[in-house]
Amino acid sequence: MAITSRKHATPAFTPMNTLLAAMLLPMAATGHAADAAPAAASATAAAAAPATMQEVRVEGAKENDFKADRAASAKYSELLVNTPQTITVIKRELIEQQGAATLTEALANTPGVGAFFLGENGNTNTGDAIFMRGFDASSSIYVDGVRDMGSISRDVFNVEQIDILKGPAGTDSGRGAPTGSINLSSKQAHMQDAYSGRVTFGSAEQKRATADVNQVISAEKGIAFRFNALAQDSGKPGRDVVKNKRWAIAPTVAFGIGSPTRLTLSYLHVDQDNVPDGGVPTIGLPGYTSPGTAAAPRPELNTAAMVNPKGFYGSSSDYDKVKADMATVRVDHDFSPTVKLQNTSRFGKTDQDYLLTAFMGTAANLVTRANNNTGAVLDPSAWLLKRTTRTIKDQRNEILTNQTNLTAEFDAAGMKHTAIAGLEFTNEKQVSYSYLAASLGTLADTPLYNPDSSIKPVGLNPVRNGAMTDGSTNTQSLYLFDTAKLGEQWMFSGGIRADHFRTTYNAITLSTAAANPTLPVGTLLPANMNLSDTLVNGKLSALYKPTPDSSVYATVATSKQPPGGSNFSLSASASSAANPKFDPQETTTQEIGGKWDLLKQKLALTGAIYRTTVKNEVEQDPIDLQYYQTGKKRVEGVEIGVTGELAKNWLISAGYAHMKTEVLAGKTITANGQNQLTYTPKDSFTAWTSYTLPFGLKVGGGLRYSGKLLRGTDGAVGTPAYADGYWVANAMAAYTVNKNVDLQLNVNNITGEEYVAAINKSGYRYTPGVPRSASLTANIRF
Repeated sequence: MAITSRKHATPAFTPMNTLLAAMLLPMAATGHAADAAPAAASATAAAAAPATMQEVRVEGAKENDFKADRAASAKYSELLVNTPQTITVIKRELIEQQGAATLTEALANTPGVGAFFLGENGNTNTGDAIFMRGFDASSSIYVDGVRDMGSISRDVFNVEQIDILKGPAGTDSGRGAPTGSINLSSKQAHMQDAYSGRVTFGSAEQKRATADVNQVISAEKGIAFRFNALAQDSGKPGRDVVKNKRWAIAPTVAFGIGSPTRLTLSYLHVDQDNVPDGGVPTIGLPGYTSPGTAAAPRPELNTAAMVNPKGFYGSSSDYDKVKADMATVRVDHDFSPTVKLQNTSRFGKTDQDYLLTAFMGTAANLVTRANNNTGAVLDPSAWLLKRTTRTIKDQRNEILTNQTNLTAEFDAAGMKHTAIAGLEFTNEKQVSYSYLAASLGTLADTPLYNPDSSIKPVGLNPVRNGAMTDGSTNTQSLYLFDTAKLGEQWMFSGGIRADHFRTTYNAITLSTAAANPTLPVGTLLPANMNLSDTLVNGKLSALYKPTPDSSVYATVATSKQPPGGSNFSLSASASSAANPKFDPQETTTQEIGGKWDLLKQKLALTGAIYRTTVKNEVEQDPIDLQYYQTGKKRVEGVEIGVTGELAKNWLISAGYAHMKTEVLAGKTITANGQNQLTYTPKDSFTAWTSYTLPFGLKVGGGLRYSGKLLRGTDGAVGTPAYADGYWVANAMAAYTVNKNVDLQLNVNNITGEEYVAAINKSGYRYTPGVPRSASLTANIRF
């Protein structure tokens, strides 16, 4: 058990004679004065002699700063070395060493997972748009085991560790992404007074401060209060105008810590006021050719130079405002050492108000004009770019849930069992409003190579047009897991989950001349759809332990995503996977792997090979032109990792992933026609290591590689079909000034590598990677 401590002033010793006198007075009062007198005399003599204290030894294991022993979820009862699944755990120490502030930044520590997709149709993904093993996992993000919805960039100021659970999570969490989920474990109140904070200044006017206060209120009753707070006002390195401004608070109070019954009340409020990043044109990137037409060929663009990646092509009046609130009540009760109950209730709400001036780099939107210096009419350096794609989002997400987990250990059929039974009731809701296009204003054209963000839109006065969507899903879930141990070397695990859901979708749309020629354009048309079904998922595994600190395993698991399961939106379109007539998307994953805890359990090695098959994808038949669920995709891969302590004061976290992806049935989905999945690097690697020198200096650094990204296809002409792979190197140095203050310097992208971090579906826009940048942090603790 890890033991930590703070230095406090040592209280004065009570004189021995006073102590003994207090013990002897009652004896004298009850007629034992004769016996007490000699004892009192001895006490006086003892007081005169120097006091000799007995040696006291306290033994414990130092907590491993990088390596976690368990996943945070109550649904995982075994140590990670005995869990038959690829799970990457990112602990707070690693996050802080790297100066990571958001979930997306922290996920750079696991290979093949990231925000590779910028968006489409002029939209930009303002939240955590995470791809994992070939599929979008943005709707499979959880906080303390409960689904977290909404387009929000999640900050890690209140996060203790992040669990990346790879493979289908249908049995653990219900409907979700085919290839895994992410669980953020919040900081909890504990029985030790602690006060700390971090203040950071850096490139792009970065200003960030966090506070973490834990106060014991009653040691006898096990009551403690913890308060985490955040304030940030920063630009984005390498980007003009883009702003990340937020503040947040997260109070938590716990009762009964250390007792059989524990109650935890927590609340999270986040307020963001950002300027969103719509990206820059892909002109000049490898693979770019002119998007011109026969009427306007624009051949000059074939050899045009790249635009400045700092340029901001929107307006400084663009905004992304988010307010998120989450209240949680958790009750833990231990009926006995072998039977435990956990009940979690939560209400969460996220509101987003977002306006972005985007662009589409079509030939029609590239305006030629004369260059006054050279007189060359077709010189792209003098061209203008139209910014006519005004995109807005006015959306609210809500969740109300109650989740109960009962864990029991018992012997049966000659084996030791750990069973987890659960019941969950959840209501999730998403409401979105549309606006009059004219009320979003118009923005003047801007120079292609020198964008002007100071120009204000004309006629900006956002007004709702009456169109809206209102989708909700009610789910009742029942699940059961069991891990059976046969002797000391064999473990068999199984799980089954049933989710009965009902999705209700109400929409009001505006009629168009093409769709409703008999109605006036703009007539409000109501639409109502619903879908009800029961999803059943399962997983089964066998694990063998060659030694107490190692295992090899084989697992098969399933997952399902029903129509509208990721965004609560149903559709009447014959080509949409959200059409209620279609069956759920089904996923099956097989995985074989091994795990080893080395160096007295200080270092963890993991390795796995897997195959994930996703079927029931909607495809159009080329003969009758009807849509059927005949599509099938597959991801096969190898993933290895190492995490923990290589030697005293030497930490490491590293991983490598190789993925082979293909469409087994259905049309190719990449822009260049390769039979692969989009936004999925074939090879990826990440590593971070740090070493603490004896005189208090800690040095660290890391490398990250992401392979080529293939984008999707939507008919865009001339745009790059992919983004090249890249290497990025980062470094860190921290020095302990005194027992209360550390100073930490981080330098990111030390070689100044230029790369594409994300690209949109059409290939018109991309997000430049973060250039060389630095930050200085003061870590303060008491």
